Amino acid sequence: MKDILALDVGATKLAAARVTLDGVIKKRSSTSTQSSDGEELFQKLVSLSEAVLEGVEVDGCGVGSAGPMTNNGEEISPLNIPQWRNFPLRSKLSEALDMPVVLDNDAKAIALGEGWVGAASGYKNYLAMVVSTGIGGGFVIDGKLLNGEAGNAGHIGHINVESGGPLCVCGSSGCLEAVASGGAIEKETGMPAEEASEEVKARCGHYVGKAISIAVNLLNIPTVLIGGSVALGFGPIFLNQVRSTAASFCGLDFTKNLEINFASLKDEAPLIGAAAVWLNTKGSN
Repeated sequence: MKDILALDVGATKLAAARVTLDGVIKKRSSTSTQSSDGEELFQKLVSLSEAVLEGVEVDGCGVGSAGPMTNNGEEISPLNIPQWRNFPLRSKLSEALDMPVVLDNDAKAIALGEGWVGAASGYKNYLAMVVSTGIGGGFVIDGKLLNGEAGNAGHIGHINVESGGPLCVCGSSGCLEAVASGGAIEKETGMPAEEASEEVKARCGHYVGKAISIAVNLLNIPTVLIGGSVALGFGPIFLNQVRSTAASFCGLDFTKNLEINFASLKDEAPLIGAAAVWLNTKGSN
């Protein structure tokens, strides 16, 4: 049985891996997303792919990418990757690597990965979200990943959580991503998120909990899993604040028993999620 080529396209790094059909990473490599132009960045991703393939034939390629996107991944315009605007990543990868490629939002990919071999295995309704350089989410409803018109469902990072708050990269203001992401923390404090104070960690937890409450009240979701380098790095202070804030806004009977935990796949989540994108698309065909 062939492995899957998994690619993760994030705001700070690109990563590639071969992933088995059991969700095990066999070989992986990564590099910085920093690049002078879009084509150079694309070639970085191709080189990473070739390095982990080592000439081994795979079943196909799954990509989890920052968004938004159009036409379910035909073109991507990641808010935190200005080199790519309306960039046809999927078709270019398919041509360069000579294999079929499927692409979805990176947070949606992580939701699929957690449902495949992670903490959401066996769950039919859950939200998996990522608090990292940016903030995103993936909703699984009645056992199916929620896609939306063009594949952009799940952008929980752009729920407004602070009226009159700071300007977000999306053009709005007061978005969750503008106040609680790694990028927002560094912009506000002048220090990387890993050096944040306990006060900042708790404040970010408050905003994340508020956004979660909006989502679960709207969609009747009983379980939320949170991953990403910022969330996992902030630890219990962050998670406890998320839980307490969400509980204060969840007064409906069907949200009172909401469970919020850290996602289980940790730093492997983006790549396992990308492999799950391939499996999810292949299985629906």
